[in-house]
Amino acid sequence: GSPSSLPLCCRFHARTSPPRKNGAEQVAIAMVRKDKTTTGMRLPPQHQGLEVKIPSFFRCPISLDVMRSPVSLCTGVTYDRASIQRWLDSGNTTCPATMLPLPSTDLTPNLTLRSLISHWSASAASCSPVAGSAAFFAGPSPAALVRQVASSGADPSAALRELAAYLSDDDVDEFEKNALVGAGSAAETVAAVLRRKGEQISVAGVEAAVRVLAAIVALDGIEDANKRRVAAGLAVDASASTASLARVLRGGSGLEARIDAARLAEFLLANAGADAKVAVAESSELVTELVRLVGPVDEKGGLDKKAMDTGLSCLAAIAGSRRSARADMVRLGAVPAAARALHATTEPSSSAKALRILESAVGCAEGRAALCKDAEQTVPAVLDKMMKSGRDGAEAAVAVLWAVCHKYKDRRAADAAAASEGGLTRLILLLQSGCSAAARQMALELLKIYKVNAKSCLAGYDSKTTHIMPF
Repeated sequence: GSPSSLPLCCRFHARTSPPRKNGAEQVAIAMVRKDKTTTGMRLPPQHQGLEVKIPSFFRCPISLDVMRSPVSLCTGVTYDRASIQRWLDSGNTTCPATMLPLPSTDLTPNLTLRSLISHWSASAASCSPVAGSAAFFAGPSPAALVRQVASSGADPSAALRELAAYLSDDDVDEFEKNALVGAGSAAETVAAVLRRKGEQISVAGVEAAVRVLAAIVALDGIEDANKRRVAAGLAVDASASTASLARVLRGGSGLEARIDAARLAEFLLANAGADAKVAVAESSELVTELVRLVGPVDEKGGLDKKAMDTGLSCLAAIAGSRRSARADMVRLGAVPAAARALHATTEPSSSAKALRILESAVGCAEGRAALCKDAEQTVPAVLDKMMKSGRDGAEAAVAVLWAVCHKYKDRRAADAAAASEGGLTRLILLLQSGCSAAARQMALELLKIYKVNAKSCLAGYDSKTTHIMPF
């Protein structure tokens, strides 16, 4: 019959039901739901027993589970973040519900829907013993764990590990996590652990605190204002906090713990005041461990990509935050570490970070000497990454070469640049790339180190473009 003749619940269903899919769309949806055909629809623990009460628009179109972190694509369709990220990571370039091509794969948090789901979940928890976080988080409540950490007379390690597990649990509502970090003062309480004296807490305890803080900083569902509570807590005594981070970098139980400590140091640099930045940047102990994190990580000289990128990122942040720290960074081995990374990485972002470290280093005599000591290996690596590391990396590379080859006229560096295959071509490509005026001027001056003649000036350069030499 007509919609008006249907019962109210059916009319609501008719209004909210999605349009029928065509054949291609049905195949695509069937693909992303293939696990459901064999295992049946399964709800998260906090919603078991409430299947018939769940509003349909709370479910992810892919997993059919209640969404924990709803995000919207540019097509306007909302999915659970984990489900749509798996779809995109599999190489798909369409919206799975509409099959429309995606000009952008940016994911925008749907805060309104997340709030509705949170309020509904809280209401459901009050009338069902199986709903809510208590059903899947055993042991003391998170608030009780924070109180245990705050207790000065107790070893906080066990409570911190449980807190880290709670924050890392995908089944825990993100609003609950956010409330714990903000109103529950978890960020300040755990940050205070890193300010304790070394003899007052074990390395394991400090490492557990770092895991909690790193989880807070990494979580999408935590508001930025609450994330900054972590930096504010560490900045109360930035020197002590930095010493604890260096302690985990030096003696952490595994590479992941060391990476978390480096990320927290970088987060502190980005979000703390000037005094805290000085404490981080001028910590020789921290810089030493960051250089060690870049690698190698084993006796065979192997490099771990994630560790290398994290170490480079923090070292680049230190180099950019305080010029006076660059001589100390050079003394502690930042130049050879960055050069090793240039040879090892194929990632543009990692190359750019390594080049920014070298750009900072050549601003002092010690840095130029360290780079030119192995000019035959380092200078070709800088030239090789010039057009493979984005605009920032390219401009950092030309600044490095200009400093050692032109401004300070180091003969070893100039000879290494002139002998590098394709060096001239890369400089010309940089000039054509729309670089800044400063980078363009440096590139023009660097061209003078090449001996140009009619036979060799553009050997091997395959292009139909006419290039006018600037001299």
